[in-house]
Amino acid sequence: MPKRSLPTVVGRGLSSELRQLRRGQRLTGSAVAAQLGWQSSKLSRIETGQQGVRVEEVAALLAVYGVVGQERERLLTMAERSRDKGWWEVHSAGLTAWSRTFNKFEAEATRIVSWQPLLIPGLFQLPEYTTALMRACGVAKADAEARVAARLGRQAVLARDVPPELHFIIDEVVLRRPLGGPRVMARQLRHVVSLADRPNLRLQVVPLAFGGHTGLDGGFVLFDFPFHPSVVHLEHKISGTFLEEADQVAVFRRAADSLAEKALNSVESIDFVVQVAAEYEREGSR
Repeated sequence: MPKRSLPTVVGRGLSSELRQLRRGQRLTGSAVAAQLGWQSSKLSRIETGQQGVRVEEVAALLAVYGVVGQERERLLTMAERSRDKGWWEVHSAGLTAWSRTFNKFEAEATRIVSWQPLLIPGLFQLPEYTTALMRACGVAKADAEARVAARLGRQAVLARDVPPELHFIIDEVVLRRPLGGPRVMARQLRHVVSLADRPNLRLQVVPLAFGGHTGLDGGFVLFDFPFHPSVVHLEHKISGTFLEEADQVAVFRRAADSLAEKALNSVESIDFVVQVAAEYEREGSR
């Protein structure tokens, strides 16, 4: 089968899951390849998304890894869809294929542009803020704990030797919504300020006084990679969507540029967050 130098979102997500399954079984790539009669380089290309993989090849790998039942059917369905552009998946409890792929993209991207009109970006969230969010959304306690842990795990990307370039644009509404109460919000906003001081991070706030703008129809995250096409992620209440067609990505890049032009600059934005944090601190001390 010919190599695919530009794998789709589904294909890249499947590659990552197959690699994680092998590592979970503590198997080397050469051992798995030998068992299937493949060249080690073939498995390596599949796991890194440099080569497409047929359904029957995925089935063979799953047999080696002992994957059965619904998990096997889910991964085989991903294999069938691995040539499809874009990706839409309904959320379910725990880490879905969608959420694992989002985390993978967040860890691999060299640049992340995020517009958040409602909430503190996930990479900035303190555990108590995330917990308050899950409680407000009616997430079951067991699921909420898993999601909080997963969100904290994602923040390891901030500590990388070469972290990605981050451009976060948020609406003033994000700062004004007191999730967890004033004391939690004060700590959360002070945490945002401490992170925003990093040289790889640009934070901007769009003031409510500005009125209407192109970001009012929802948040998005745009991932740029060194060797793969850019991807846009949209999250809804019970589903997540990845977009990778060039014209679709261009729409969101233009939206991000427009929002950045209308937002406060980085210095003004940090000063504004400090001001709101101080308001919460005064309220929390009463």
